[in-house]
Amino acid sequence: MPFSTACTETAMPVSMQKTSLVLTCIGADREGLVEALSEVVQKFEGNWQESRMARLGGRFAGILQIEVPTREEEALRAALDRLDASGLRVVVETTAQHQPLEYPLELELIGLDRAGIIFEISRVLRTHGVNVEELDTTRQNAPGSGELLFQARASLRIPAGLDQAQLFSELEAIAADLMVDVLVEPPMNKQQG
Repeated sequence: MPFSTACTETAMPVSMQKTSLVLTCIGADREGLVEALSEVVQKFEGNWQESRMARLGGRFAGILQIEVPTREEEALRAALDRLDASGLRVVVETTAQHQPLEYPLELELIGLDRAGIIFEISRVLRTHGVNVEELDTTRQNAPGSGELLFQARASLRIPAGLDQAQLFSELEAIAADLMVDVLVEPPMNKQQG
């Protein structure tokens, strides 16, 4: 038999196949919720990969990504459903293949708190095909005046070929209408020198 350098695709044994899942959870805030969730993930050989969790309005809310052996997925889902009896609702979704766009931007916003800030900014972003990949918002009292300030930080992905000058112009116009300051720039850790 002649020697061949052609690569052949080999299937991973079923026992080694992994499934990536995104979980969202919410429940009345109390100690032990993260432990209960992580215990279920660990019991089914899951690997906790990324998460964002916070106490908001007396509730514990979180989103996390885990990887679990495919053979354990059904049992894991059933165990997570049973956490509802202890006051923690968990929704499980299989992750999609993520193809990030090439052009990341960071958006920072600060101004007096008022209704509609995120709606107005996100509407401008959507009309330009910009994807909000991460969004963190807070409110705090302004030093000196004590007025309530709204702050937002967002990681954005913009499509190739986007007219950035037009996007920035529209963001500046809406920022002026909302009386907020908006800064959009490439992420510091991704800038090339």
